[in-house]
Parts: sequence; structure tokens; C-alpha cells
Amino acid sequence: MDNKVLIRIKNLKKYFDVEKGGFRIYGSKVRAVDDVSFNINNGETFGLVGESGCGKSTLGRLIIKLLEPTSGHVLFQNTDITTTSKPEIKKLRKKINIIFQDPSSSLNPRKIIQEILMEPFIIHKIFTRKEREQKIKNLLDVVGLASYFLKRYPHELSGGQKQRVGIARALAINPEFIVCDEPVSSLDVSIQAQIINLLEDLQKEFSLTYLFISHNLNVVYQISNKIAVMYLGKIVEIANSVELYSNPLHPYTKALLAAIPQINSKAQNQRLILKGNVGDPVNPPSGCRFHTRCHKSFNRCKVYEPTMSILNENHFVACHLYSNCGGTIHS
Repeated sequence: MDNKVLIRIKNLKKYFDVEKGGFRIYGSKVRAVDDVSFNINNGETFGLVGESGCGKSTLGRLIIKLLEPTSGHVLFQNTDITTTSKPEIKKLRKKINIIFQDPSSSLNPRKIIQEILMEPFIIHKIFTRKEREQKIKNLLDVVGLASYFLKRYPHELSGGQKQRVGIARALAINPEFIVCDEPVSSLDVSIQAQIINLLEDLQKEFSLTYLFISHNLNVVYQISNKIAVMYLGKIVEIANSVELYSNPLHPYTKALLAAIPQINSKAQNQRLILKGNVGDPVNPPSGCRFHTRCHKSFNRCKVYEPTMSILNENHFVACHLYSNCGGTIHS
């Protein structure tokens, strides 16, 4: 695997205005993504995991510029996409793409599959009509669908078949990087395994790099080389997948792993149950954002925001239990 960095995320933030009754509430912001930094290497699958509402999908959309950041930078092949012009972004769209969580809502119900898969070629004005038709047939074959699906509407397909069409659309113009935004969360378990195997096969065949977003650590572990754990807009731990599972450090990561169903009844009884609810992203807890639910929190956690500590070259954690520094005062 080529370890050259493909994407660098630097101090990325996304704050949304808070509205009530159609009016913006002055001074109130939802801190969906709050000062996030990490790198994604060429050819790897970088997993991003956390509870619903932690900012995972927002972060994925920021990376491929479906959303504009409040501040920070995203560098794709050393090009800062946060400052590029619209014509440059259109060129960039050939290299980056996304597979959405819900294939039913991401496919136009009024168009047949052939028309849906034709759109990327039309938008980018590439290939002749005949070449496009052949490309579409090849795409269906690559994702394991027969050519007769081209004349069908999305509602005539099963959930797994629709997601295969979504994957085919993402592959249409030969991207290098794909955000997989919870691509299997709406599918049956048996179908999930098929889609994950398909994504792995496609990665090898087309030399793809993935950001794989999920709330399910088991799924992320199956496909990812490296995993980042996100909580309330912040990255709290990053490690390669084997080390994260064998030696989790952050109390939140430990709680997520403990929540994975176990066959062993003794293991079930020893599960760590998180107390309380996820904090308010409009007014997050002071200091460490997890301290209100952490059974190991102490006074420093309530006042100082932990900085990312380097445990080794493959393991990083933002927790005062592993840091001798005071951190940064939370504002």
C-alpha cells in the first residue's frame, strides 16, 4: 500500500446557525465539527465512528465540499479545496465522490437506473452516447447487477440492489476517493456483508481510498485500516484498527467497544454502560466534552480541553489520563 498522504484535514470547523420558528437565534451555533485534524493515506480505508449526532456525516460532506466549512482546511493531493473556485471544484468532482446512507432517498424515483447512471457523464460532458451506454453496462456488471436493471425504477429494486446502483454511480467517472456515509446501516445484516465485500473488491480493483463512516464499530473494524473515534464534534482517539480493538484508551472508545453484543453471557454482564445523554452541541460541556458521562473523570477534565497526545506512531488519544499537559481552556 502506498502510504503517501492523499487528504489532510486541518483544524476543520463547521458551525450551524440555530433557528427557531424560522428566525435565527443570534449568537447560538451548533458546533457540529469543532477543530478536527487528521490525515488519510492513499489506498487506505479510514474509518470514522461515533454515536448518531456526533458530526460524522457533516465531516464527510465537508471533506468533499458538499458543505462549506466555518474555518479550517481540507487538502486533497496538496490542493486546498476549501478555497478553490467553482470551475476547479467541478474538475475535482471527477476525483472525489460519495455513497449515501439511504439509497432509497438518494436515487431519483422518477428516473430509470440508466438515466441515473448517465447523469455523471452528462454533467462532466465526457464520452459519446454510445460510449456512455457501454460504460453504464460495465458499471452494473462491476457491482454485480444484470443489464436488465437499467430499465427499472428504484422502487423496483431491493435495498441492497439500490445501494449497488449508488456504488455504481459513485464509481462512474473513476474517482480516487469516496466517502462512504453509513452505506450499510439501512441494510439487513446478510446484505451488509455482501456490500462490504464488494467495497473491498472495488478498492483493490480501482485503487480507491475510502472514508468509511459508521456508528457500528464491528462494521468499521471489518473494512478499515485506521479508525478515528468522534464524540460531540471532536476526534477523541485515532489508531490502526487492530490496536484500537486490542488496546482502546479513551473511556468513550472503551464504552463503544463494550456495547458490541457478545455471545458470552459473562461478557454481557461486564459491559460498561454509559450514563446520561450526549451533550448539547450548541452549548457543549466545558473542558473535555465527554466528562459528564465518563466514570474516570476528575477535576481537570471539567476545566481543560485535552489535546491530542501521541502514544506511538499509530495511536493518538485526547484524554487527560494519558497527558501530562494542562490542555487548552475551553471557550
